Amino acid sequence: MSKGKSAADELQQHLQQLSNAFALRLQAELPALAQNAERLLHTADPQEQLQHLQNLRDQLHKLAGAAGTFGFSSLGQRARELEQEADQWLETLQKEQQSLQDFSHSLQQLARQQFQAERNQEPATRAVKPPRPNSSARRIYILEDQLSIGENMRLTLNNFGYHAEHFSRISELDNALQQQLPDALIVDVNLPDESLTGLEYAAGLQHRLDEPLPLLVITTQDDFATYLEAVRVGAMGFFTKPVDIPQLENRLERCFAQQQGEPYRVLIIDDDRELASRFSLILRGANMLVEMLHEPADIFASMRSFNPEVVLLDVSMPDCTGPELAQIIRMNDDWLRVPIIYLSAETDINRQMNALIKAGDDFVTKPISDNALVAAVFSRAQRARLLSNALSRDSLTGLLKHGDIKEQAAVELERAQRSGKPASVAMLDIDFFKKVNDSHGHAAGDNVIRALANLLRQRLRRIDSLGRYGGEEFLVVLPDCPSDQALRILDEIRQRFAELHFIANGQQFSVTLSAGIASTEDAPASADDLLDKADRALYAAKHNGRNQVR
Repeated sequence: MSKGKSAADELQQHLQQLSNAFALRLQAELPALAQNAERLLHTADPQEQLQHLQNLRDQLHKLAGAAGTFGFSSLGQRARELEQEADQWLETLQKEQQSLQDFSHSLQQLARQQFQAERNQEPATRAVKPPRPNSSARRIYILEDQLSIGENMRLTLNNFGYHAEHFSRISELDNALQQQLPDALIVDVNLPDESLTGLEYAAGLQHRLDEPLPLLVITTQDDFATYLEAVRVGAMGFFTKPVDIPQLENRLERCFAQQQGEPYRVLIIDDDRELASRFSLILRGANMLVEMLHEPADIFASMRSFNPEVVLLDVSMPDCTGPELAQIIRMNDDWLRVPIIYLSAETDINRQMNALIKAGDDFVTKPISDNALVAAVFSRAQRARLLSNALSRDSLTGLLKHGDIKEQAAVELERAQRSGKPASVAMLDIDFFKKVNDSHGHAAGDNVIRALANLLRQRLRRIDSLGRYGGEEFLVVLPDCPSDQALRILDEIRQRFAELHFIANGQQFSVTLSAGIASTEDAPASADDLLDKADRALYAAKHNGRNQVR
């Protein structure tokens, strides 16, 4: 608890420092605003007046967006009113001298006000991090009254690398829950020998727990009412019998990925450095990775190196507006999936819509509360990652598809050449896989593929990349890993895979794999050359008897 307090205190200290810096900034900006207002008042040339008015409008726009965020709510509100008045002048081009003089006096009065006395001293609310479960082997409880279905599910999930337990009665499950909570719960809706349905039991259980469990529902009922009831008890997956277990396991993995995924990556593009720093602190406090960009011309390098999942983009920036920069981002097909959230003090709905039409996804009006900022970014990042995974990952295994894992190999080769640290790639292939399909059916073959995918996920590091290269062929990219270390890792996986036991149509069988390794230590000319070396090593392993790593 003390650790959490200290992190919150540190965040508040940083936020206070930013507020103090903004207060100092106002001591320079408000007099500059008054000087610009004075110039406007004493300029006779209409073109110069228009230029001064545009500059004033830009200054007011930035002030309206930032002041409220840093606690100067009255100042921000007045700046917004004057910004709207400046907009009217710019749009109508009617500069009647007396009205313009009144506007200038209002600006000077704003600059002279005692802003320090009205500062909002309320501390910013610290966003709560989403819970992150333990990273050890996942414990899955299954409530299924039919013994054969429950046991088949248990054995298959165990092969996939989970610790699954099957219970046919609610009382048995209750006893297990008192000893240890699982990481996820799978419940059959239809329990004819019980007084409660599976969904009624799950609803009561979730209500008793401090934090609800990831819940998957299995049933023979495929109707809207059952779907609705499942959603209302917090189900994250719905499967009709006979259950496609690899598909169910894929949904389980997705649930866990949402809970324990990598921090979301957010790029903030704003020429107001203090405001960008504040947003960055708030989002980092919510466990996000944040980079700031102040020069729009650096957008290409920043997008490629940081690979953001959300872009927070100021609408009004000098030399390049937010909508213009958003359109530049959208010209690259690789960045079409990245949501762009506009940040602006603009309240005119027509201007907001015009900005959104030009490549934006959402519009957040400054000033924005800390919680609202976190919620807006988190929801967009979460949806973007789910969509990206759905498009770039293989539906059966959840691993990267052929093109994406090849691209990852190329990226790692470039990194290894720059850093001088070795990297390895491994090509794996399931031995006699056609015989598995012919003897036990394609569903059993899918289970074998899924089991190997999970085994690779569990035994490799988080920095390693995994992909399904072909039907029963996998590609593994191992950064900062010499070939001898890669050989030890892959051989351990080979032995572990051979120990798995699969069941299909009452028959038990085992499967082996072969693998070939190539390393950047061999000085490959290109990524294709590196992959070709791994493929030749795999061929040698196959040719020399299979069930080995070369």
